[in-house]
Amino acid sequence: MSRTTLRADNRAIEGLPIRLVIALVVGVASLAVMMNVISGLNTFGTTELDTNPEPEIIEEGTTTVNVTVLDPDGQPISNATVVAKSDTANLDSMSYAETDSDGVATLSVEPELRPNQKEGTITLDIRPPEGEYVDDQENTGILVIDP
Repeated sequence: MSRTTLRADNRAIEGLPIRLVIALVVGVASLAVMMNVISGLNTFGTTELDTNPEPEIIEEGTTTVNVTVLDPDGQPISNATVVAKSDTANLDSMSYAETDSDGVATLSVEPELRPNQKEGTITLDIRPPEGEYVDDQENTGILVIDP
C-alpha cells in the first residue's frame, strides 16, 4: 500500500489506540475485582477480636490492668496474648500476658506522660490463639491522665 492510500483510508485506524486504552482499563478493572475476591477468601470464617481493659483510665506510675479479650459476641477468648505498647503515653518497655480461661490477661504497666502533657494513650494489641481469630482492627486502648 502506498502512503496516499493509507491517508485516504477511513476505516478508523485513528480509533485503534483508544480501543486499546478501553481494553486495558476494562482488563485492569477486572483484575482488581478478581484480586479483591481472592484476598477475601483467606479471611472467610475469621473472627475479629477486641480488648476490654479494666480500668480504662489510669494515672501515671505503676498500675495493674486486667484486659479481657472478647469476640464480637462479647464472649471471652482464652490463650490469646495481649501486648501493651507506647502510643502517646510512654512505657519503658512493652508489657504482655496471656489470657486465662476467663479471657483475662493481667498486665503491669508504668506509663509516663511528657512534660505539659495532660493525657496520653497506651495501645493494646492481641496475638490471637491458633484458629479462626484475627486482630486486624484497632483495639480499645488505655487512657493515661496526669493526676
